[in-house]
Amino acid sequence: MIRPPGWDGVAFSEAGDGDVRGDQRARERLANRLGIPRDWAVVRQVHGADVTRISGPGDAGDADALWTTETRLPLAIFTADCFGVALAAPRAVGIAHAGWRGARSRVVARLRDEMTGGGHDPDRAAVGPGIGPCCFEVGSEVGEEFPDRSGETTWGTPSVDLPGAIADQLVGLEVWSSDACTRHDDGWFSHRADGTTQRLATIGWVP
Repeated sequence: MIRPPGWDGVAFSEAGDGDVRGDQRARERLANRLGIPRDWAVVRQVHGADVTRISGPGDAGDADALWTTETRLPLAIFTADCFGVALAAPRAVGIAHAGWRGARSRVVARLRDEMTGGGHDPDRAAVGPGIGPCCFEVGSEVGEEFPDRSGETTWGTPSVDLPGAIADQLVGLEVWSSDACTRHDDGWFSHRADGTTQRLATIGWVP
């Protein structure tokens, strides 16, 4: 588990924490370590830009970002190459699931706008581990969606800088990033690397 320095209400799981999406015991162990409730609010991630405000634990339906002002209510999204992004305001927290489709549809910016519109303007952001431009090989149709963030993998094929595309939606905030690539760095689940169905978690809560 990694915790952004100075953040009391955000955590990113590692492969060593287990599959906290599919393994209830692994989820309970992580919750106990964090000192948060075992019942989390989750969404059915659809690689879109829908944002939902959360008032209680459980399945909140189709969305890729969620936020709350309720204290000690954990929110979670799950990834294995996409990025988990957390936004914090003094009395609110939001998290987003952002792969290339989410970055293209500006799901992080949408979450930021929803929180601000609800009276809770985020002042900080944390970006968890995800696939880096070093390893995110894409076809031309994806590369064309990110003309300002195109590049090459370490093996010379077209890639997109997803962390950069996400950072473009966080201008003006204090931003912490794990700077880890899930595909080639050790300690993460990566669907691109081995087709795993296991997932990392991004967890946010208002302390």
